Amino acid sequence: MTTETVATQSQAVPRRIDEFLKEVLKKNGSDLHFVAGDPPRIRLFGELQSLRSEPLEKDYVRELLSEIMTHRARQRLEEKDGADFAYMIPGVSRFRVNVFRHIAGLGAVFRAIPSKALSLEQLNMPDAVRSLCRINNGLILVTGKTGSGKSTTLAAMIDDINGRIKGHILTIEDPIEFVHMRRNCLVSQREVGVHSPSFAEALHSALREDPDVILVGELRDLETMGIAVTAAEMGILVMGTLHTNGAAATVDRIVNAFPADKQAHVRTMMSTSLRGVVSQQLIQRADKRGRVAALEVMINTPAVSNLIRQGKLDQLENSMQSGAQFGMRTMDSAIQELLDKGLVTGQAAYEKAINKQRFEQFKGVG
Repeated sequence: MTTETVATQSQAVPRRIDEFLKEVLKKNGSDLHFVAGDPPRIRLFGELQSLRSEPLEKDYVRELLSEIMTHRARQRLEEKDGADFAYMIPGVSRFRVNVFRHIAGLGAVFRAIPSKALSLEQLNMPDAVRSLCRINNGLILVTGKTGSGKSTTLAAMIDDINGRIKGHILTIEDPIEFVHMRRNCLVSQREVGVHSPSFAEALHSALREDPDVILVGELRDLETMGIAVTAAEMGILVMGTLHTNGAAATVDRIVNAFPADKQAHVRTMMSTSLRGVVSQQLIQRADKRGRVAALEVMINTPAVSNLIRQGKLDQLENSMQSGAQFGMRTMDSAIQELLDKGLVTGQAAYEKAINKQRFEQFKGVG
């Protein structure tokens, strides 16, 4: 059963979970936590708040989740005690869903996905990110912890490319989040577990499907990373995500995923194929009306390429600090800029900073 089938079903018969999801959207929340034994909760601007006071009954949660789960998701839940899938309320929004077992029964977290990708302008992306979208080959990585806005940033980048060039964009996701309409590009979207057994298999196949751009939802294993780097070396623009904090940690994660005897070769490949790393986190706005993204940006200049090739990853931050003319900046510099503009409080800046000492004077201010 595909995501499209679920959409058709929910259009024919409204599901009971829909009232909770619509309430989340009405309040501008990002997530619904629907867990047996606890009240339903909404993540609003980074903080969890209760939607109801009464805990959810075990059977009630099971019934509501059973109404929307795909056949594959049910099988996955039985086999692995957890499952990921997409759910859609037609004409309202899509949601990325994770269902899991826990001590009190079943639980699920729904992540709201806007029906249309925001533009780079709407996200107020720096010029360096816009420039990365105009590169026609190589590897671009967007990193950060879960819930940091990686998918939103990548969707905006794909949307920018879709509106400018005439080519083939292929996305591989688990599950499909943003659905991209065909504008100037042919857009093929594949969901792991529905249209392909794994990221690696889909990526292998993608190399034979004449793509100009490949979006890999997550570089989660050695095989996927290896194929992605190879594809970038072949002249394809490959965009992907990792759950890492910082550009240096991202390069280190990829290199160290490979056996020790291959790491020197991988560093050489990365030094030539990597185009840039965007590492991001979301910080609550000073006016409490949402969150704003702090972006660390590393561009693969000759100096950066040399450091990667030599394995001197601890020196990458120095290159970013001195590479402002190329659009580079560290996470702490990005946070400082937000603080100087009054967009975030001193306390929030201190909490999110990498080098706490730099923001020590702002601790408790907000």
